[in-house]
Amino acid sequence: MMDNNDVKNVVSGVMVVDKPVGLTSHDVVQIIRRGTGIRRAGHTGTLDPRASGVLVILLGPAVRLSEFVSASNKRYQATIRLGSSTDTYDGEGEPTEEMPVNVDEEEFTKLIQGYVGEIEQVPPPYSAVKVDGKKAYEKARAGEEVELEPRIINVHNLDVLEWAPPEVVIDVHCSSGTYVRSLANDVGEELGIGAHLVGLRRTMSGQFSLRHSVSLRRLKEAFDSGTWAEFLVPAAEALGDWFTITMDADLMEKVRHGHRFPVEGDHTGWARAVSEQGDLVALLEVIEETNEWQPRKVFFTT
Repeated sequence: MMDNNDVKNVVSGVMVVDKPVGLTSHDVVQIIRRGTGIRRAGHTGTLDPRASGVLVILLGPAVRLSEFVSASNKRYQATIRLGSSTDTYDGEGEPTEEMPVNVDEEEFTKLIQGYVGEIEQVPPPYSAVKVDGKKAYEKARAGEEVELEPRIINVHNLDVLEWAPPEVVIDVHCSSGTYVRSLANDVGEELGIGAHLVGLRRTMSGQFSLRHSVSLRRLKEAFDSGTWAEFLVPAAEALGDWFTITMDADLMEKVRHGHRFPVEGDHTGWARAVSEQGDLVALLEVIEETNEWQPRKVFFTT
């Protein structure tokens, strides 16, 4: 954790918030901007207002990590209501079908295993996916027919946590970009009884889980007392299990000027470079033709 000394001038940082139901992800970002005085802030994966759980916020120059952090895997606890479908695939929509729940836990568990792995998924018609320059939900609300192309997603694991029909709670471990609403709707269609999502809690985003998170209540108290920096995580930790290169002052200076340097050992892809104090210095990528590290994004440490 970082201390409060000149905290607004830190190179980068991360806050992991347990978003409550009722707020948008942008609402949480605005609360953090006001509380910290740091205007450069953004989240790394939208949670709908009806959803709660892990929301990773990048602060300062760490916002430049967004494309990497946003692409990380997610984990959810999803509550699905069997026997009824809605046009939005969740509890906010209009009912489109109601059927008796004539499936048992064994049948349900067996069926959802067919969704594990790399699959095609069509996003919900009421989603922010762009269609002809407009968001799909805007077209749907206007009464226009919405046809969305399927996307490739990866569902790593699905487990039944609680079976209490008509509701069932499942654990969903999936790639970024997965719509749990669509998963609920698709399962209901395949069962022939309909289903929709009635509750969603994100329990993990990348390597950050609920145990790393702080509630907004505690965070607001920390803003008032001036102790909020204790909840600021070093930016390098947002990159999870990336290969790490620790640099001395001489190598840091070369990297800051964009100079390449030799790869030691057998490495491909990306790495994070940190100072001897653990501050994020740069993101590096291997140039395979020359077997050198090329700085791609450079950060400045104090």
